[in-house]
Amino acid sequence: MPLSDAQKQIANSSARFRVAVCGRRFGKTYLALREMCRWSSQPNRKVWYISPTYRQSKQTIWKPLKERLHNLRWVKKINEQDLTIDLVNGSTISLRGADNFDSLRGVGLDGIVMDEFSFINETAWTEVLRPTLSDTQGHAFFISTPAGRGNWAFDMYQRGQHADDDSWQSWQFTTMDGGRVPATEIESARSDLDERTFRQEYLASFETYAGVIYYSFSVKHNVFQMEIPEADRDRMPLYVGVDFNVNPISAIIAIRTGEGLHCIDEVSIMSSNTDELAQEIRTRYPRNRITCFPDPAGAARKTSAAGRTDISILQQAGFEVKWRHSHPAVRDRINAVNSLLCTTDGQRRLTMDPACRNMIDCLSKHVYKEGTSQPEKNGDKDYSHMNDALGYMVEYLHPVRAPVPEVEAAGHWRVKVA
Repeated sequence: MPLSDAQKQIANSSARFRVAVCGRRFGKTYLALREMCRWSSQPNRKVWYISPTYRQSKQTIWKPLKERLHNLRWVKKINEQDLTIDLVNGSTISLRGADNFDSLRGVGLDGIVMDEFSFINETAWTEVLRPTLSDTQGHAFFISTPAGRGNWAFDMYQRGQHADDDSWQSWQFTTMDGGRVPATEIESARSDLDERTFRQEYLASFETYAGVIYYSFSVKHNVFQMEIPEADRDRMPLYVGVDFNVNPISAIIAIRTGEGLHCIDEVSIMSSNTDELAQEIRTRYPRNRITCFPDPAGAARKTSAAGRTDISILQQAGFEVKWRHSHPAVRDRINAVNSLLCTTDGQRRLTMDPACRNMIDCLSKHVYKEGTSQPEKNGDKDYSHMNDALGYMVEYLHPVRAPVPEVEAAGHWRVKVA
């Protein structure tokens, strides 16, 4: 497929270290494929693709990488377990995760693509990966959506803008610049998201993460008592977000509205367990149909002598349970909640009853760690657990939508293999 003008600027640069901060669906994965193929077209090169987790690397690029290399007829051998492809010219391309970056030490590399690098520990680059390029004078391509001015990605972008030599170069492009997403889709996203989330995810803006996390929340506008007819109370379906932490174990209970969710109750029990939580919810709402949206870790975490998992305990209590099979990114949960609390056009689709005092307190006071885009935990008071419970439910029911690219005509690009 043809490159947009913005993508051509990145692809045609001769800088050894390139930093591209771009909006969602800009075409970052496509550029990553091109770079890996370009580097590995020379004989006996070793190229790595690295994302925040091993699972993410496999889900994001493994299938398209195999398809591209098969189309080029470069494949000699594929190792599915190690996520490594040997090429006919002696080069290799491997996929790795930065979740255990110490295991990446001790190799010499000719090229590294670091995808969503703003969500990778900076130490993975400075202490582990940068030295792997020294002997070979290898190249690195950093691509990501932004994650705030306190994140190391901002420093890397700034270095590419003001480097003393031409070995560093950086770019900042919006989703629209990528040429893959129609303007109507982007405007639709603008109406669904809060202003700061839209600027960060689509305009690739470095937002300042200072103060409270849930900046869209307003006690004045998001908190009120909704009149619910007595006859409907026992019949209305309930939706419950659950965080399995022990101190406290937390749940937020909501009903669906025409626009979103209205929280009507909360449960927070110290030194407790999932059985007690389920019993408390069922005692309060004995006749309602209840759907739970728990922490995905509950599918594996066993908290009873009988070896039952947290999720199986909820199911055995008669609740329908829905969960992601892998943890949604923390920023996706936060963005989903902020976007439901208040969109760019002022719609407030997540509201709550004044009785949800703990939930209101947590939304009002939960802050980022100073100078980072990471939520504070274990401070004077940990506000994360009730917010996590809310986030699991909101992200499942009202996820921040990834923009839909325009349908593109089939295209081919080739790199001559040496």
